[in-house]
Amino acid sequence: MRYRTTADSLGYAFPDLKTVLAKASPARSGDHLAGVTAESAEERMAARVVLADLPITVFLDEAVIPYEDDEVTRLILDTHDALAFAPIRHLTVGGLRDWLLQTETDSAVLAAVAPGITPEMAAAVSKLMRNQDLILVARKCRVVTRFRNTIGLPGRLSVRLQPNHPTDDARGIAASMLDGLLYGAGDAVIGVNPASDSLSALTRLWQLMDDVRERFAIPTQSCVLTHVTNQIAAIERGAPVDLVFQSVAGTEQANAGFGIDLALLREARQAALALGRGTVGDNVMYLETGQGSALSAGAHHGVDQQTCEARAYAVARELKPLLVNTVVGFIGPEYLYDGKEIIRAGLEDHFCGKLMGVPMGCDICYTNHAEADQDDMDTLLTLLGAAGVTFIMGVPGADDVMLNYQSTSFHDGVYLREVLGLQRAPEFEAWLAQMRIIDAQGRLGTVDGSHALMRQLPTLGGQG
Repeated sequence: MRYRTTADSLGYAFPDLKTVLAKASPARSGDHLAGVTAESAEERMAARVVLADLPITVFLDEAVIPYEDDEVTRLILDTHDALAFAPIRHLTVGGLRDWLLQTETDSAVLAAVAPGITPEMAAAVSKLMRNQDLILVARKCRVVTRFRNTIGLPGRLSVRLQPNHPTDDARGIAASMLDGLLYGAGDAVIGVNPASDSLSALTRLWQLMDDVRERFAIPTQSCVLTHVTNQIAAIERGAPVDLVFQSVAGTEQANAGFGIDLALLREARQAALALGRGTVGDNVMYLETGQGSALSAGAHHGVDQQTCEARAYAVARELKPLLVNTVVGFIGPEYLYDGKEIIRAGLEDHFCGKLMGVPMGCDICYTNHAEADQDDMDTLLTLLGAAGVTFIMGVPGADDVMLNYQSTSFHDGVYLREVLGLQRAPEFEAWLAQMRIIDAQGRLGTVDGSHALMRQLPTLGGQG
């Protein structure tokens, strides 16, 4: 099927739906690398004119990656909720944008239609939206999940405490955990990216974090971000696994590059559920994504990187996760070249995930060879806070010494809560008050060497 502009003055025709989507995308280096981007601002606008007039039902009739070739496509179409979709099925993509921006389209309405919105619909409408539109609609979308605390409530911001160490040194990890907890971080998850794949070394990390959690009765969850097969093996050996982690992508071929498929992810979720470690809920998965992952694996099928990214949220939605994190600038400038592209991508990802009913957070980050700096990250941090982001990263000094990239710090979480009047997960907030880390108004207090965390946490790391 060919898609043409109705205005003769534009005079563009596009051979298929994935080409319309790609040409309508804001410019970014990854799509240029893939050869799918618009060749001019005029062509980009022509594609947006075509896209705006398309009925959103077209995304149920024409798959951007064929049904028979891709299990993610099959997941998207086979699980589509026609009843949830019914109130909006008459709309065009442009009409969907207008409907989303209406005051009457509130949080309850958006939650009801979320199961009926496919990734391609979400990606399509985002391409017609300004940054402020992405912020406004995402702020109205509320996705609440639970494990040992409650994530995603209105007026709340959670932080992942990321105590990575280049040699998995237990004392170094314990010191970073102490630092983060004293800044009120860690309610999203205490999650370590390990340097080793050794199951014995990984198990020591799980045991260290679980020891800290139990010693101080912290209402949070831990995670070791190793491959899902390692986590299944660890569960079988009795390791104290809370959340199961995995990076996921939006095509079957890209997921195969990660060594996973949908069946393996479902198996991992069932293994974690069987442990019954959650106290207030059973959202047991922590998933990470990022624009460019399918392209970097040569697995994008000619689909633009933002649409591929939105398809990853269909995988996430299937697994009912506690947390989903777009690691927005991590892959590098080949995919998001500079601060402007990273900011736009972060807002798109957050919008698309929330619109689909996914609990979206963001690792607001960049690599040192990108044309970006911490001022760009401050901008994206503040915009995502205004958009109601579920959680952000808390990295000591914003500089990850194990993964060698720049992210956000414990201080950044304090800043965002102060500026926007945000609180932490309610159970975690109560614990912080009980531990005299915050005062009655939720502000950080002064902690001296006599505090229980200061006296006991450093000893839990042993000698590494």
